[in-house]
Amino acid sequence: MRKTSFYFSFLSLSRPRRQAITAVWDFCRAVDDAVDLETDPVRARAAMDAWRADIARMFDGRPAETPQARALQPFLRQFNLPRAQFDALVDGVSMDIDPIRYRTFEDLQPYCHRVASAVGLICAEIFGYQDRRVLDYARDLGVALQLTNILRDVGVDYRRGRLYLPLDDLARFGCTEADVSSEVAHPGDGVKSAAVRSVLEHQAARARVFFDRAVRALPAGDAKAFTAAEIMRAIYWDILLRIEAAGCDVFSRVIRAPRPVQAKLAIQTWLHLRRA
Repeated sequence: MRKTSFYFSFLSLSRPRRQAITAVWDFCRAVDDAVDLETDPVRARAAMDAWRADIARMFDGRPAETPQARALQPFLRQFNLPRAQFDALVDGVSMDIDPIRYRTFEDLQPYCHRVASAVGLICAEIFGYQDRRVLDYARDLGVALQLTNILRDVGVDYRRGRLYLPLDDLARFGCTEADVSSEVAHPGDGVKSAAVRSVLEHQAARARVFFDRAVRALPAGDAKAFTAAEIMRAIYWDILLRIEAAGCDVFSRVIRAPRPVQAKLAIQTWLHLRRA
């Protein structure tokens, strides 16, 4: 976990909440790896069926089979964690087994909700809240983070046969999948295709919209409880700014926020919310 952007946000939590969030993160990571690290679609689908069965065991109070589910099980009742969001996560990860193309952003949104917003809604129960509007914050922040991930990993994902950029957006800017493929095959010296750059800039602008929606949705009374989520928002916002500053060149390298920057953002966010 120390190698992830989540590490510094988790440090802001009390010990019981940090243990619960860590168990959730480990569970989600294992589900994701069951598809990302598997090249055989048949085995990947079988793995997703096994995770669905373990979710059923977790919530039915039966002994879970995977170590991640066993570690998570004690926190289900303690924090009233929603089963529907765990099921949604598995459904979302399953969408990557047979990579498809998304025609519109509206087609892509359910994927973002399942693989990202669902996790945010689980975490919201662990953080605790008074105002249910905070759930809108969790949904919008999840989409913002996922759109940033999609933008950052265009090259990495395309090499896996995945393209999350909506086809309607490509057509809007006169871009083809072949243009994207060419950028992936010949990285370096910036984005060579103006059409590809326009598409990526459009995706960055869309991510900004969801970041803004999340900021406006967070109730002031619950902001301090959501310090960990706000630290994550600050780190991913920094990543988005770095992508834009690089001219959206997400092909020559994977753009990340350096560890010292993540630590600085975590401290700044923590102090800001305490003063507020």
